[in-house]
Amino acid sequence: MTKGDKMLVILFRYLLGIGSLFGLVPVFMPVSWMAATHRWLGLGEMPTGPIVEYLARSLSAFYALVGALCLVMASDLDRYRPLVRFFGVILALLGIVFTGVDLAAGMPWWWTALEGPGAVPVGALVYFLARPVSKPCKQEETTCEPHATSPS
Repeated sequence: MTKGDKMLVILFRYLLGIGSLFGLVPVFMPVSWMAATHRWLGLGEMPTGPIVEYLARSLSAFYALVGALCLVMASDLDRYRPLVRFFGVILALLGIVFTGVDLAAGMPWWWTALEGPGAVPVGALVYFLARPVSKPCKQEETTCEPHATSPS
């Protein structure tokens, strides 16, 4: 396993994987806790209504799903390398989208700064670290095929 692969595993397991699994908490927390968290974050009173609760819970569940997917990808980088690279591109693009959404929604500066712009370099790093590693050429071969390294 290369140093880049080790970094990817750490990133996918701990930051993206386990970190996103914390999204399960709001799926099951009482609405009163959500409202208290909303106030604590300085966002004022949380709006009420079925769509607010639905969006809060379903988005949190989706974050947890992404976290679980990251844990699966980290379990076998060689097998999932193309998916990991795709995930890196999508994460970087999503960072741009989140930044626009946060700005349009009037989210606090600290929220916007942490959510969207941070995903762009993380996605680029994932894409870069997950690039295929070229296997060494043999003397009689004229071309070398890229391949993923085998675990060691």
